[in-house]
Amino acid sequence: MIDIPREELFNPGHPACPGCGAAPSMRLALKALGPKTMVVIPASCWSIIAGAHPSFSLEVPLLHTPFLSAAAAAAGLKAALEAQGDQETLVMAWAGDGGTYDIGFQGLSGAAERRTNMLYVCYDNEAYMNTGGQRSSATPLGTQTSTTPGGKLEEKKDLLNIMVAHGASYVATATLAYSHDLLKKFRKARDKKGFRFIHLLSPCPTGWGFPEDKTITMARMAVESGAYHLMEWEGEGWQTTYHPSFQVKVEDYLQAQTRFAHLTGEELQEIARRTAEYWERVSRSE
Repeated sequence: MIDIPREELFNPGHPACPGCGAAPSMRLALKALGPKTMVVIPASCWSIIAGAHPSFSLEVPLLHTPFLSAAAAAAGLKAALEAQGDQETLVMAWAGDGGTYDIGFQGLSGAAERRTNMLYVCYDNEAYMNTGGQRSSATPLGTQTSTTPGGKLEEKKDLLNIMVAHGASYVATATLAYSHDLLKKFRKARDKKGFRFIHLLSPCPTGWGFPEDKTITMARMAVESGAYHLMEWEGEGWQTTYHPSFQVKVEDYLQAQTRFAHLTGEELQEIARRTAEYWERVSRSE
């Protein structure tokens, strides 16, 4: 078991959509990181959730940035703090998949390659959900979005191994359905030096097409089916941090979301086959 701090750094009454997975994920993350944290947020769903002065939803310093510059701004903020002699404050960039995988990737790559002493978190709802649900390179194969009405033809970009290739000191995945795993990883990231990257699967009822009260269930189905792998990298290969039951089929996870309602049985089976192959590749790297 892990102690969950009582201190709340995320205020109630925020403007997130009902059932948003990104909002409680931030709440848990800040419980792990503590008050000596500065948050950098680019254009995203979270730039709305965070609010505007004087009604910020966070009880820690917050910097809003343009879509593409979260990592660059966070790196500059960290450099300024260190120039002032502050070695303790953690700077965390918190961006969606569009601002991480696509529009903000150049800045992310630069910060990672320079081994910038910061934490970068991608809360991944697998599309540009703040602007109408357009596909991103984080959108899974087969997903129906406003720009892929027939289903996305390409697989999700393997950003995790791209971050490993950049020399990140810590790379991990997490999701709010497994809160203790999430808290442990954020605490580990807090205590490490160098560039750290955490990928958060963030179910979106609006964009994925499931009931607002099923967000935790959807995140759990993703993990238990093997569609989402809880793991971490600390320099010596991937380590699985939670071994699922596989009692949930990948097909059942997909069919619980309307964004996959158009897929045929054969297409669902093909995605399940590719999911199993991914598990095998990760297992071989452990």
